[in-house]
Amino acid sequence: TRTYQERLDTLDKVRDAGIKVCSGGIVGLGETVKDRAGLLLQLANLPTPPESVPINMLVKVKGTPLADNDDVDAFDFIRTIAIARIMMPTSYVRLSAGREQMNEQTQAMCFMAGANSIFYGCKLLTTPNPEEDKDLQLFRKLGINPQQTAVLEGDNEQQQRLEQALLTPDTEEYYNAAAL
Repeated sequence: TRTYQERLDTLDKVRDAGIKVCSGGIVGLGETVKDRAGLLLQLANLPTPPESVPINMLVKVKGTPLADNDDVDAFDFIRTIAIARIMMPTSYVRLSAGREQMNEQTQAMCFMAGANSIFYGCKLLTTPNPEEDKDLQLFRKLGINPQQTAVLEGDNEQQQRLEQALLTPDTEEYYNAAAL
């Protein structure tokens, strides 16, 4: 585990390396409204706000310490999205984990409150995601047109340089977890 300051330092290093920062949070861990506001305030006041701010709703997993946490009120979650949008107007506010447990109305209100992105596909890191056709159906209902993405000229070169730096022991980016 890392300290909070080490995590903030990592965001600086990521940004300094020319990588777009993606940093957000999980709602429903037992935090207070003040805790949520503090996270958004911290992100908004970084030297450059993250390009991507995923707002996740806790996906409860039976047998884990958070399995019995109270459900997050849909309106509280929507408010979190709205505040993220107001505080970080140039960021992609991503409606992320937990969408599979949200009804269409909650997701629709999140988009109307300022979410302007999702993680698309069948699975996030550890949790299922709505099927692609279900997302597209909701977008059609709401009149949302998915943005077409393109690979920019030079993106692959930048990625290759970064990968090389990560694998070269004498660079600042190299991290040897086995050395700890």
